[in-house]
Amino acid sequence: MTRDTDPRPAHLPAVLEPAAQQKATQRDPNTVVLSYEQVEALGRDLDEVRARVVADLGEKDREYLYSIIRAQRGFEVAGRALMYLGFFPPAWLAGVGALSVSKILDNMEIGHNVMHGQYDWMREDTYNSREFEWDNVCPGDQWKHSHNYLHHTFTNILGEDRDIGYGILRMARDQKWNPYYLGNLGYATALMLLFEWGVMLHDLEAENLVAGKRKWSDVKGLLKGMWRKAGRQVLKDYVVFPALTGPLFVSTLLGNASANLVRNVWAYSIIFCGHFPTGAQTFTAEECADETRGQWYLRQMLGSANITGGTLFHIMSGNLSHQIEHHLFPDLPASRYPTIAGEVREICERYGLPYNTGSLSHQLGSTWKKIAKLSLPNFMTRDDDDLVVIVEREKPASVA
Repeated sequence: MTRDTDPRPAHLPAVLEPAAQQKATQRDPNTVVLSYEQVEALGRDLDEVRARVVADLGEKDREYLYSIIRAQRGFEVAGRALMYLGFFPPAWLAGVGALSVSKILDNMEIGHNVMHGQYDWMREDTYNSREFEWDNVCPGDQWKHSHNYLHHTFTNILGEDRDIGYGILRMARDQKWNPYYLGNLGYATALMLLFEWGVMLHDLEAENLVAGKRKWSDVKGLLKGMWRKAGRQVLKDYVVFPALTGPLFVSTLLGNASANLVRNVWAYSIIFCGHFPTGAQTFTAEECADETRGQWYLRQMLGSANITGGTLFHIMSGNLSHQIEHHLFPDLPASRYPTIAGEVREICERYGLPYNTGSLSHQLGSTWKKIAKLSLPNFMTRDDDDLVVIVEREKPASVA
């Protein structure tokens, strides 16, 4: 879903009168107060960034995509071929490594980005958001509903964005605690190891099925799609390709399972580091009612986090290491995010807003610490000292 077709409203804390704003600023140095006009100016600044990138899209973006596709296919062919040498441990490990890279590229830099519509402007039959299907057990059409629509429309809104905890984790202090969440760390570990399956089941809303809020008859179509897609993936990775290696069936099966495991752990880590480290904020539906474009942009900035790294790291993350830029511009080619990150950061600094970024180890440690902390009731832990952003949500009468 693009910002042009769905400028979805969002958060910000309660409106304060000018005098109250001044008191808030004096009382707490961690509080930033933005006027309605400032937020709308921020929105215009970001619109200008987006417009420049859109105007510049062309052959270099097409060639970038096809270079990644060639690399992905090369790694897959190499990985499959090396499985025929599975009796030789170094060859087996190399095969697992090559298949892991292939699956990560297909999942992160190709599948995720193509299905976001980032290359729809090319008007090509295969690599567009309507036709593309990835090497993953989750059907592409179901993923586009749960991710492109629900997540990117209702980003970080409690009760509406189901990516907050994926229906099994407590990932915000405003989520009501119950003893079930004592298992937060265990559930998160299981989700990490089986991430593609968790993504597949996401659209079922299993917690609502268990609670009786959704009927099994409501999800019959979803289940059929999952069965077809997951069945093909299981057949490919755990039957057909292992069988092609004859007596090396078991080693090939284990190799394919290992590559899927590596891809699951990597994808989970990148995605969770972009959404849940310290400083990433969540919002209520009331805070996000009747949101302007500028306020929508502001919610994306406050609810996302980046990961620092080199060019190869960014490619292997599908450039979701630039999660702030991705949430601002989900339909722009992700390879453009590094080129605009400096400008987005400068805009944040200009308006006194945080630009949450850090190394993979820092963001990962912060995320797992939050998972552990939120397994406990709020009275047993303390709030993080996050920057508080207060905005005037209504247009002043003096503004035409």
